[in-house]
Amino acid sequence: MSYETMDKTVMPRRVGRSIAAVAAGIVAGIVLSLGTDVALHFVGLFPALGQPMSDRLLALATTYRAVYSVLCSYLTARLAPRRPLLHAMVLGVLGLIVSVIGAATTWNRGLGPHWYPVALVVLALPLSWLGGRLGELELGA
Repeated sequence: MSYETMDKTVMPRRVGRSIAAVAAGIVAGIVLSLGTDVALHFVGLFPALGQPMSDRLLALATTYRAVYSVLCSYLTARLAPRRPLLHAMVLGVLGLIVSVIGAATTWNRGLGPHWYPVALVVLALPLSWLGGRLGELELGA
């Protein structure tokens, strides 16, 4: 098999694995974050949907979302076919975009203090970097 033929079969597989690695991080983040939100609403720790949340509860939400961001970026890095940190940062950029959209759509809705959506925006890339770096370190990259 020539190098040219091999390259044509390897590249689509790598692209597919790259997409799958980022998609796995997205799905894990959604399941973990929404699952925790639903559980905390169900047990009565969080108020009913659409009601404002206190600083204390938003600090709790920020904390578990931060942990989940690192874990999901780590997962993405570990599943990446190559360049694990880049894959984790792609996940981080997508998280940043979602956080900016979330901040813009909820800004003056009276759902709580403005520091919470700002924190999600500010933390998106550093937390993805941390998870990706941890994945790189474990892979020896």
